[in-house]
Amino acid sequence: MKFETLAIHAGQEADPATGATITPIYQTSTFTQEGIGRHKGFEYSRTGNPTRAALERCLAALEGAEHGCAFSSGMAAIAGVLSMLRPGDHVVSAADLYGGTYRYFEKVAKPNGIAVSYVNARDPENVRRALRAETRLLWIETPTNPLLELVDVAAAARIAKVRGVKTAVDNTFASPYFQRPIGLGADIVVHSTTKYVGGHSDMVGGAVLTSDKAVHEAVRFHQNAAGGVPGPFDAWLALRGLKTLAVRMRRHEENALAVAGRLRKHPRVESVIYPGLPDHPQHDLARRQMSGFGGMVTFRLRGGRAAADAFFRALKVFSYAESLGGVESLACHPATMTHASLPAEERERRGITEGTVRLSVGIEDAEDLLADLDWALKVSA
Repeated sequence: MKFETLAIHAGQEADPATGATITPIYQTSTFTQEGIGRHKGFEYSRTGNPTRAALERCLAALEGAEHGCAFSSGMAAIAGVLSMLRPGDHVVSAADLYGGTYRYFEKVAKPNGIAVSYVNARDPENVRRALRAETRLLWIETPTNPLLELVDVAAAARIAKVRGVKTAVDNTFASPYFQRPIGLGADIVVHSTTKYVGGHSDMVGGAVLTSDKAVHEAVRFHQNAAGGVPGPFDAWLALRGLKTLAVRMRRHEENALAVAGRLRKHPRVESVIYPGLPDHPQHDLARRQMSGFGGMVTFRLRGGRAAADAFFRALKVFSYAESLGGVESLACHPATMTHASLPAEERERRGITEGTVRLSVGIEDAEDLLADLDWALKVSA
């Protein structure tokens, strides 16, 4: 079946008890059993819940994976993947990545004896040079947060596989509609389902998808043992969001391309980063490994932090808020929001300046979005 059909039907057969067409919200902590060792597949909702199971099956189908584990947040999903590592193990990570992931590597993984090296993964040879005998995981985002850099998943995964290293890809920015890393050779895909999967800024969740049985069993063990699972209502909201993912992503991309095109012509804008622009340095790679360019646009505003603050306060349609991927448009200041956990010198080194603005372009009317940006840039000058 095609993507749009899978999103609506995969893992979502009619409820066997009632025939309900839509997967019910199984709002229960426990399940009555028929006797010792005799139950209907579920015992306790931390271990398994039918609503969550439907979400896990659907996400796995959309990513071309055999297994899925849903978590209570994207960070809980990341912790699930990192739970496979032991003291003395080593991670190679792309340098440009979400601030929360960097914080987890620095403040949780490293104190627990896991070494992490950051590389410019735009060049796969940097990945090759960073691998060690003790490397167990290659971690990449593509497109990256917030600078929208791309990593050649197929090339990086091939290099890792030769050395017996698992490749994990945070696919949150692209969504499974625009990119499916497992088909490109990755072993693990991670999502913050809070974002495009849920799509309506009304739930928090995460997911880990894989076709590697051993990886799945390890992540599933952590999911149950640590207990960072989504409640049935959050799982149901994510499942509902998936049904419209394809149509939303097409509109996100259409609007983002219009926004990027308008911003690059404005005299107050120093630079615009969007993989869909032909002058993006990795535009050809984006065309090759993605089926679309996504809804995220990053730009650098002349005037630094003061100019950015004035710009944010002048917006009317875009909301100044963290997160991304909802139907509404959001504007974010990475230096003080998503990447505040990075030391200032590290942010500057990576190009996350005080004038950097990250836009999550929603699905409103494009002309309204363009007018809002024009107005905010004008009155904040």
